[in-house]
Amino acid sequence: MRTLMLTGSLLLLTGCAGFGLPRHDPAQAWIDLDSKQEDTALQALEVDDKTAADKRYFEVHPGSHELTVRYQFPVQPTNIGPDAEPLWRDCQLNVKFKDFNAGQRYQLQAGNIGFRPWAKLYDQQRKVIGQGTPAGCQRT
Repeated sequence: MRTLMLTGSLLLLTGCAGFGLPRHDPAQAWIDLDSKQEDTALQALEVDDKTAADKRYFEVHPGSHELTVRYQFPVQPTNIGPDAEPLWRDCQLNVKFKDFNAGQRYQLQAGNIGFRPWAKLYDQQRKVIGQGTPAGCQRT
């Protein structure tokens, strides 16, 4: 019985490993996505007005690109009113950067201050190299 459980567990872990992120192509730039707050979601939507291949990251050719992300977050009652429930926002932000380099890893972080979302693009040395501009929000 233990052997069966161990074998089943190993098969389950092996299956889950197949859903990880793909290997980084050294001929392209890789942009990781990270939301800075709990209970939020950050997704890749578009690269240069074309649908992103995977919502978990961006992988782009060297050069200039515009990235569009979807950021979903709750606005806490302290920003609304004393008796309010959290209000969910669903926003899009655009980040333009003109000098993505092959083989480099970047990180796009998003957060919010009250109702206002923000996004920052960092290089490998954690230097801010781009800022997001809001492209519209709606309540969910």
